[in-house]
Amino acid sequence: MAEISGFYVVAQTTFTDTGALDLGSLDSLCDFYIRHGVQGFTALGVSGEAFRLTVSESLAVAERYIARCEGRPVIIGTSNASIAHLVDMTHRVMDMGATGVMIAPAAGLRTETDLKNYFAQVFDGIGDTPVVLQDFPAATGVHMSVASMAALVADHPSICAIKHEDAPSLPKLTRLLEAMPRPVPILTGSNAQYLPEELRRGAEAPMAGFSFPEVLARIDALHRAGDEDGVDEIFASFLPLIRHEAQGVWGLAVRKEIMRRRGAMRSGFMRAPAPRLDRYDMAEIDRLLTLLARRSDMVSPDLVGCGHV
Repeated sequence: MAEISGFYVVAQTTFTDTGALDLGSLDSLCDFYIRHGVQGFTALGVSGEAFRLTVSESLAVAERYIARCEGRPVIIGTSNASIAHLVDMTHRVMDMGATGVMIAPAAGLRTETDLKNYFAQVFDGIGDTPVVLQDFPAATGVHMSVASMAALVADHPSICAIKHEDAPSLPKLTRLLEAMPRPVPILTGSNAQYLPEELRRGAEAPMAGFSFPEVLARIDALHRAGDEDGVDEIFASFLPLIRHEAQGVWGLAVRKEIMRRRGAMRSGFMRAPAPRLDRYDMAEIDRLLTLLARRSDMVSPDLVGCGHV
């Protein structure tokens, strides 16, 4: 992970319609991501439903992505309330060939001292494993200040990237870039809702999920080429769907349904506790895809309609 560059997709976990882990669909999903411009993978994150998996299932998902990614970097989320569990999972996935791990602070940390001591124990256990430090207070309940994050980067050289998805995104991003004691790429999530502005402020690339990963890959490529008008044009077309998918676990259900329609996976099933999309949800997806098909050549008209797979 000496150099992180390009779009890292936050990869989904695939299940059958009855809730069993579906590794065959995971293969087709991985291939789908690669066809659509993904340059790196982040598996077993919050949107990857990591906390709904058993340990053996988590290891199976990690192993499958690493084996199927065609040499692309694979970051595995190993965050856990138990440091012992986190350390064990980190060593296991690194032995499988993972590029690095993504770690967020455990829920319940309240002070700067708590945060410092927690990560001191984590890094004591995982050694020099490359780490993406995840800042996602909406999921963890832990608010890391810019000063705390800069101190962690200074204290732990194996932190080689930051996954930034705190809100408001843009002012904190600027402060992070100014405060870093050494160059550390900042990757942005939040369902890519603020991606153009984040890239212009100095974010390295998106690390996000979206039912049209080729859109995020294209935005990243256009930005690198200096075509900001092209960035804005594509983003404006897809923003209604990006916004629609940015509604927490319900938005993730929408994303998985669209990817099912696109042939990336056999089922959009999510394990409980999770929503089940009804006919109103499906009608809204139909309308969004219909509007996109009129406005963008990146959407096939065949996607429109609940019966299409």
